Amino acid sequence: MNDLSQLAIDAVLMAKEAFCKFLSANDSGETGGHQVGILLSKTAKNLFFTDQELKDNHILKKAVKVKWQNDIETDSVFTWYESKGELRLTRFGRGFSLLRPEYTGALFVFAKQANDYYDAYLLNTEYDIQNFLDAFGLTPAETNRPIELDLVNPEVKEKAAIDAFISGLNVEFPSSEEMSRAARIISYQVYLNKSLMRSNPDKLLLDWTEEEYRLFRAIERSRYGNTVSRGFSSVDDFITTANKVLNRRKSRAGKSLEHHLAAIFDGNNIRYTAQGVTEGNKRPDFIFPSVEDYHNSSFEISKLCILAAKTTCKDRWRQVLNEADRLRDGYKYLCTMQQGISSTQMDEMLAEKVILVVPKAYIKAYPPDKQERIWTIGNFVSYVKEMEAL
Repeated sequence: MNDLSQLAIDAVLMAKEAFCKFLSANDSGETGGHQVGILLSKTAKNLFFTDQELKDNHILKKAVKVKWQNDIETDSVFTWYESKGELRLTRFGRGFSLLRPEYTGALFVFAKQANDYYDAYLLNTEYDIQNFLDAFGLTPAETNRPIELDLVNPEVKEKAAIDAFISGLNVEFPSSEEMSRAARIISYQVYLNKSLMRSNPDKLLLDWTEEEYRLFRAIERSRYGNTVSRGFSSVDDFITTANKVLNRRKSRAGKSLEHHLAAIFDGNNIRYTAQGVTEGNKRPDFIFPSVEDYHNSSFEISKLCILAAKTTCKDRWRQVLNEADRLRDGYKYLCTMQQGISSTQMDEMLAEKVILVVPKAYIKAYPPDKQERIWTIGNFVSYVKEMEAL
């Protein structure tokens, strides 16, 4: 959605600081006094002036550029009158068309993008006004003051971050690695959850996975939404597009888990080699501490470990058994996002010394009498850190 309220929301989310108020009749020029400019609450003075400037001067002026409605730029001035406790925005240029009587009651949104550059929006429909207020959890009584950006609805922040990522793409679809990285960055920005890297990697992995799914679907809608809405000229065209979408989904899902696990290992300073060759064409997803140590015959086997990453593993878990000859008689670790495996299969895994590694929240989907055999992501991270003496 590129309506005016959404542009204003995005500008505020990208801003260092922001302010909003409803325009009075005097602000809009309805009383004939528009030449004095827009009166701003004195609570907004720190958006424009430093504490030292305010202390040293009774009247302060600051020249700035203001971009209105994402379209018109003006060379304007902020003026602070200490004696009156007033702050005004003035100088909009000859023929400025936005401050007119019909804008009385419009919501004026002001967002500081740089020290001398601001975005401004006048929202003058009930829809735009309500959409903006809802995005920031404001009531009309909570305007005429700076907007508390830390209280913004997370879903609003997330949508803005996803839209910004998509608009910056120079390709139809980013690589799976870039997609996973973007999901982690957005998750950090919106939910401030980076501290979970060490304290709760199980939750962080699920947060990232869910974020990447939402990001991927948003890109799909952006790339194929209009095509699907218009319909297809033939069955062949439909099948071609459908196969393209499905194949990309399968490819992304298969690599996503590996990318996120690698980020968790990096965040915990764990040494590893991803996709290192053991023997022949065998490539475990992760070798700890490194493939070089694996091939060093004098390196203790007890200090080596492999982890396979498979989104689902109901029928493919046996592939893990022969990925590293040196560890054939030891325990192998298999991380999966699958929710639930039968007791019979889990018994078979135990007999083959395969230990499941599953996000903690998913363990409850497994047979109750087998759950104690399963490791969480946190368990595995702790085990490897101890093995590597971290």
